[in-house]
Amino acid sequence: MKRRDFLMAGGSLAALAALSARLPAFAQGTAAAIEKPSLTLGVGGKPLLYYLPLTIAERQGFFEEEGLTVAINDFGGGAKSLQALVGGSVDVVTGAYEHTLRMQHRGQDIRAVADLGRFPGITIAVRSALKDEIKTIADLKGRAMGVTAPGSSTALMLQYALVKAGLKPDDVSLVGIGGGTSAVAAVKRGEIAGLSHLDPVTSRLEVDGDIVPLIDTRTEEGTRELFGGTNPAATVYLRHDFVEANPVTTQRIVNAFLKSLAWLQTATPDQVADSVPEDYLFGDREFYKTAFEKARPMYSPDGVITEDGFQSMLSMLKTLEPDEFGSADLTFAQTFDPRFVAAAKG
Repeated sequence: MKRRDFLMAGGSLAALAALSARLPAFAQGTAAAIEKPSLTLGVGGKPLLYYLPLTIAERQGFFEEEGLTVAINDFGGGAKSLQALVGGSVDVVTGAYEHTLRMQHRGQDIRAVADLGRFPGITIAVRSALKDEIKTIADLKGRAMGVTAPGSSTALMLQYALVKAGLKPDDVSLVGIGGGTSAVAAVKRGEIAGLSHLDPVTSRLEVDGDIVPLIDTRTEEGTRELFGGTNPAATVYLRHDFVEANPVTTQRIVNAFLKSLAWLQTATPDQVADSVPEDYLFGDREFYKTAFEKARPMYSPDGVITEDGFQSMLSMLKTLEPDEFGSADLTFAQTFDPRFVAAAKG
């Protein structure tokens, strides 16, 4: 080889090496070491079907298959798990996509790396005893409504529905009722006029005849009716500095969740009921199976958040909170990092 050719080849190799160094570790080979194999994950209401992909990843051993040990902290609502991430007590969160937009607007670089739910799966309903008094969202003015926790996605959607109905977000009192049996009990005791909540809580109350739905976003039709388009729901999100420092770990997290989503696409209701803890069934296995089938369409088939979904979410925030988000200049890329889903899909 001539000296000139040798130098050119060497320069090309050096350029390739420099490019490789800038790539995430997961793109440099499957043998890369996991930087942080033991993780703490935050969630707000784990028994909810909204977060079923997390429970499946845990119970089917998908985290372990990816070399991860995941300790799960279940908080009273999504806003609390977000606070834990910001405060550093958890490494990763399964929570509402809306939180990434909110935190980016506040200057905190938190991004989703996988979508779990393409529809919110939230139902706004009133107690059956009040169905003749409360027939529309506008009729909720002055009432107390249950949500998983103030500041959570269930609260946000209720407030958005209020604004679209010509009311103000604070025209209804929000009462945090948690995400499990406590929520069911709050309705049955008559402590609230109704609730904005998720399955299996809402299905349990429907089956028992305790509530009448006003808005239902468990389906694409119901979601488009309220939002005018798709509206990403549960996601996996992290601080971006964690992602950059731990790309292999992040990839393994995403791999586990995509395995869970794929499993849910073909699982039978019996397989799902066999996989979740016994107390998730509300003492009624057949009911849980029915609730899962009703919720199945909301799970993402591929983990991808679309720009259409981002625009829908941003529009909702601008409508609901014009003082804060009216002039927000956010980009899709700030809220979703698609590299890990793309790599997991090969």
